[in-house]
Amino acid sequence: MNRRPRSASAEELLTTLHRLTSRARHEVELHQARVELAEALQREMLPPELPSAPGLSTAARYAPARSGLDIGGDWYDGFRLPDGALAFAIGDVQGHDVEAAAFMGQVRIAMRALATTAADPGEVLRQTNELLLAVDSALLATCTFVRLEPGTRELLIARAGHVGAVWATAGGASGVTEDEGGLPLGIQTGEDYPVTARRLTGDGVFVLVTDGVVEGPSYPITEGMEAVERVVRAHARDDADTVADAVLGTAERTGHEDDAAVLVLRHTGAPAAG
Repeated sequence: MNRRPRSASAEELLTTLHRLTSRARHEVELHQARVELAEALQREMLPPELPSAPGLSTAARYAPARSGLDIGGDWYDGFRLPDGALAFAIGDVQGHDVEAAAFMGQVRIAMRALATTAADPGEVLRQTNELLLAVDSALLATCTFVRLEPGTRELLIARAGHVGAVWATAGGASGVTEDEGGLPLGIQTGEDYPVTARRLTGDGVFVLVTDGVVEGPSYPITEGMEAVERVVRAHARDDADTVADAVLGTAERTGHEDDAAVLVLRHTGAPAAG
């Protein structure tokens, strides 16, 4: 004779529910602790201020992923080189959490060190790539590295698998750069990174972003870049901080599942001849 299973009492159900709730709370707390640590690492490793020059102002923004669980390795950087040139970088480490944040720090420190001896941005990326491969990390990173001569405002730009830059002038012209680039850092040894020269003339802005600003699960990168271009063109006469805030705001369209970073170079007046 088969017995019907005994129904659980209210007390047993409450005990089970309490056990499951405690387990879920513990897992959430572990996740949150890792996220907070990753975000703290990332914010501590981002520069407290960016270099500027006569006729050139700068601003940057970083926002963690909206979900709160996907803190990754997006970063920006800016520093003055020994010869007086300015260096700027923006990048995105594949992956999330503490490992990505720590790897981001390695990439940033390596670039700072290498840029003091290598004037060519492509060479900076090449040597950074070789160094990262030598430490045998499973992670990789996309990056754009820029060298700016303050007097002439000539930009030398190299890209490692990163999205293009967006530019606009106060006169209403705008565009997205399509410079040739190399593979992301950390994939293949012996990779070369072509360098493109540009000049910041007149009044306008030059904006670097990570793909968290322009791409999402149901938001293609082409639409994202077009949206950023419209925003940059509309704010081309505004100060660098206003432009940075406006561009970061476009990340809300993407679903913002990745973290996002923005770096703005705002230029005014005429550069020196050179």
